[in-house]
Amino acid sequence: MVNLEWYRTFKAVYKNGNFSIAAKELFMSQPAVSQQISMLEAHVGNKLFNRKSKGVEPTEYAKLLNNLIIDALDRLESVEAGFRAKAEDANRLISVGISKHLFNCIGDLLIAKFDLIDFTFAENDELFALVDAKKLDFAITTKRFDTFDTTYEIVGKIKLILVAPTSLDITEFRQKLKADNYTEIEQWLNSQKWYSHDARIPHIKLFWLHAFNKKRPSMVPNYIIPSESDMLRLLSKNEGVAVTWNCNARNYIKENKLQLVWNSFHVPEEFVYLLAPKNSNLNSFFEIISKELKLFFGNRL
Repeated sequence: MVNLEWYRTFKAVYKNGNFSIAAKELFMSQPAVSQQISMLEAHVGNKLFNRKSKGVEPTEYAKLLNNLIIDALDRLESVEAGFRAKAEDANRLISVGISKHLFNCIGDLLIAKFDLIDFTFAENDELFALVDAKKLDFAITTKRFDTFDTTYEIVGKIKLILVAPTSLDITEFRQKLKADNYTEIEQWLNSQKWYSHDARIPHIKLFWLHAFNKKRPSMVPNYIIPSESDMLRLLSKNEGVAVTWNCNARNYIKENKLQLVWNSFHVPEEFVYLLAPKNSNLNSFFEIISKELKLFFGNRL
């Protein structure tokens, strides 16, 4: 029966011309290497190495044997290394940075796909700094960062929309919207109770900028709830309106817990980027995350 360990040992001795060096490379004792070479010689019926003052030299039969097995052995070792890498990847802890409101959108997807993730919540610029310093394996951002030490890929698009609980009567609003009466549209919105995930109201400001060409609205939020997921959950059970990413509101709308009030064509879509350090050993993870996010956003936007 063929013993692949004999041939692996033969390859190491043939390459190094020394039993001691081969033993260190194989994490074996020198006597164990000598024993395996002796067993292989008995198996093939020919002497493989001649001892010299410093190391050993291959016989003519060893040279022939090396030519016959080296390609096949390299292929087997490559396959073995590939399986080992996949096994290690399956148990590898990866660090992913993402904003809280974007996590609400795709957190479930990442958790379902990977067994070990250390999440960091931060905004775009801080996430980039952490990736650039190699303190994060990946970041998912809504801002493009294109530098020498990082790489990015567009994985989807998201858009800010205006939502409200299904109990809110928006008939009057729809009439104003149909008439393109933006002054009355803004007045109606200012009269509502507002929810925001941040006291700086970044989503609302951005929506106002594109929808009304104003830097900020005149109203102030009634309720500031740091988690966008909790914000939408509470909004669905009470009165008011909120600006949120379409991917976060989609399930609430589908389940008839929230209604779409306004999907303004003036408000542009934003790209979602997957960011990582260049020359990392996590290319396989990058490809998997990129593929999954593209499928997610492709199916939902």
